[in-house]
Amino acid sequence: MLNEDSKLVLVVDDEPRMINFIRMNLELERFRVVSASNGLDAVRMVREMLPDCVLLDVMMPGMDGFETLKMIREESNVPVIMLTARSEEDDIVRGLSLGADDYITKPFSPRELAMRIRAVIRRAELPATLEKAPIRIDDRLSIDFERREVIVDGKPVRLRPTEWRLLYHLVQNAGWVMPHETLLSKVWGWEYRDETHYLRLYITYLRQKIEKDPSHPQYILTERGLGYRFVDFRNKREPSSSAKAQQQS
Repeated sequence: MLNEDSKLVLVVDDEPRMINFIRMNLELERFRVVSASNGLDAVRMVREMLPDCVLLDVMMPGMDGFETLKMIREESNVPVIMLTARSEEDDIVRGLSLGADDYITKPFSPRELAMRIRAVIRRAELPATLEKAPIRIDDRLSIDFERREVIVDGKPVRLRPTEWRLLYHLVQNAGWVMPHETLLSKVWGWEYRDETHYLRLYITYLRQKIEKDPSHPQYILTERGLGYRFVDFRNKREPSSSAKAQQQS
């Protein structure tokens, strides 16, 4: 039985049959579903209805899914899953780089779709046990997880929900190597523990936003073949010479 506590999903697709198929299956999974048939209506509904997740078709006439995603990201961090009939890596990377949280290729199973929706909604929320006080990494970087604020060189930097979760787990385990599988499970969910390309992309996004020189990172270090390590700012330990040589991913 659906109620106001059921998560609200906005489905954006120009094919009525696809919308009806998704609606029927998601309502069986206890989601509430609303729909839009074009990008402009989708942006308006995101603004007015505040959905918990958006399913966004890539191939739409007029304004396609990529352009729609750009407009959504100008005003909302709502989790977005791209629906695509193509599995080319360039399209996938383009969607993720524009701010999509996940993608799923048509045709897909209703069970997989529901799983991915729950996963992106779950990781849009930071863990309940947050650091209450702002964390000062060094003179140029400070982080306030409770208020979701990152200050770099005195200026605020905007992070997307997935970037926040990734940064949170790296910082909370500063000085320790976080294996790829561990980060993927904690940030994306256990279902994604083999999706290493997600992790590489979002490490790149974080470095571009917080590092002085992303090609020679000082905060998020690569431990080749193992995972990633955030500098141990609490003990001010410097990375070893071998670690410095492995900082680039």
